[in-house]
Amino acid sequence: MEWENLTSISAFVLLGLSKQPEQQEVLFGLFLFTYLVTVGGNLLIILAIIADAHLHTPMYFFLANLSLADACFVSTTVPKMLANIWIQNQAISYAGCLSQLYFFMLFVMLEAFLLAVMAYDRYVAICYPLHYVMVMSPGLCVFLVSASWIMNALHSLLHTLLMNNLSFCAERKIPHFFCDINPLLSLSCTDPFINELVIFTVGGLAGLVCVLCLIISYAHIFSTILKIPSIQGKQKAFSTCSSHLSVVSLFFGTSFCVYFSPPSTRSAQKGTVASVMYTVVTPVLNPFIYSLRNRDIKSSLRKLIWVSKIPSP
Repeated sequence: MEWENLTSISAFVLLGLSKQPEQQEVLFGLFLFTYLVTVGGNLLIILAIIADAHLHTPMYFFLANLSLADACFVSTTVPKMLANIWIQNQAISYAGCLSQLYFFMLFVMLEAFLLAVMAYDRYVAICYPLHYVMVMSPGLCVFLVSASWIMNALHSLLHTLLMNNLSFCAERKIPHFFCDINPLLSLSCTDPFINELVIFTVGGLAGLVCVLCLIISYAHIFSTILKIPSIQGKQKAFSTCSSHLSVVSLFFGTSFCVYFSPPSTRSAQKGTVASVMYTVVTPVLNPFIYSLRNRDIKSSLRKLIWVSKIPSP
């Protein structure tokens, strides 16, 4: 088997979602539409939150950051896939592959951290409503978001630098539509033990912290909701976190299927399909989930769209 030093590799080949030529146009149209809806929907939510002073609260501050992360998240993978289909060239440069890996890991973990922070926000709002303003101060909100960005930037940099130290065989075909960490490790000719160890320790610890924060927060939330005497009160309290819970279930359910499933049951095709769910489907559903189930967001979006339609004098 021919071995090559990683620094001599100029490009990888992304095999994409399908090898059938007749399916390329369908995939291009579907993912282009999904990408435009995702970016447009998330940017509308951000603009609505910025424009409406009534939405300048911790919950919507976190939601604006989540929408920004979603827009950046989908922009890391889909445009390159669309470009490859359009020009009928599946190659991605070595530097481009590592850059894509870095930003992908940054935004996927950032989304997990923001969902955990939003769960804590809902916990304080439902369990300690009288202390909400004092606990969720602007300083704490900025700190939580800033810490999420910085920690995940360093975390993704660690994985990217470790990947940069690996050597690859002559086989450069990645059975995926973007440079994900598991498909890249499968192409390595050197022992990726350190990389896998860091994934399951550092990455696993980060994921565990997020999951524990979600579980503990919602355990207290459900306990508090069950103690509310009226059915209307229970429904009102649950409605404030139902959107967030839907997004959490979709995001963590599909991502765990990809990264924490047993190797014996893992396959490239299943991993690719699951990756589409949390890298493309989840970001496009988030704006709809939050806008359709949130009266304040719907009201702000109507105002934003109505003002944009009014011609200036």
